[in-house]
Amino acid sequence: MVETMLPQSHPTVLDYVAETLPFARHATLIDPANQSPDIAANRAIIAIEAGSKLIMVGGSTNTPDEQVHNTVIAIQEAMELRIWGESQDASSSENIDWEIPVVLFPGGANALSPAADAITFMMLMNSENIDFLVGEQMRGAPYLSKTNVEAMPTGYLVCAPGGKVGEIGQAKLIPPDDISGVSAWSQCAQMFGFKLLYLEAGSGADTPVAAPLISAASEVEGLTLFVGGGINDGDAARRAVESGANWIVTGTLTENCPNLEDLHTKLSNLITAMNQSSS
Repeated sequence: MVETMLPQSHPTVLDYVAETLPFARHATLIDPANQSPDIAANRAIIAIEAGSKLIMVGGSTNTPDEQVHNTVIAIQEAMELRIWGESQDASSSENIDWEIPVVLFPGGANALSPAADAITFMMLMNSENIDFLVGEQMRGAPYLSKTNVEAMPTGYLVCAPGGKVGEIGQAKLIPPDDISGVSAWSQCAQMFGFKLLYLEAGSGADTPVAAPLISAASEVEGLTLFVGGGINDGDAARRAVESGANWIVTGTLTENCPNLEDLHTKLSNLITAMNQSSS
């Protein structure tokens, strides 16, 4: 059985994710539908080497549990192997934290794994389909209650352009100039008791979430802000961080890299740039 990758300095994954830090962190999203478990594990390892601090697994709808589970296991085992290898090499000069949580980012109640450390238990708040508001969550809750997977209450908002997630989730997209709207949604998330708020522009979006929307959401206290979709370089990541994002999520960037060396370079550059001042 694989061991949890929960950092020992934090009692829960939520404590780790929601920790207030003077800088933003990066999360790598792995979609099990788009790669084999072995490829996913290799990419996750490279992402952590490049500075990513969270591995999220999920994204596509209708991905079988078995495929998700095998991907989570492969990533966990790859990290365990790295921890073991460094423990055997006294001369190792690497200073990489391999205790990185693997968190489910489900597209529905079927994309689950008992091997994950936690799950973003999400409500797609601006969906017009009750299944994405509470239906899928209700179907998944009995399964999750029988596991040790920690549920992290998460509000999920799809912003324009929205991409496939907006289409499938039947989301009423938040336009880039709807500052009062996203502020109200964020306050709603806070009052529901959500701890995380995820602003999504859509996988592979041509443009990321608009900076004014991120700023408005960040002004609501008690929410840890994730921003993803369309963030393909350091400039876009830095703008999101300067606007108030606590976590930057990239997924398509990882999948589109032709090889692991290119992935390491691109992620390293993005993660280095995202906390640098533009002034």
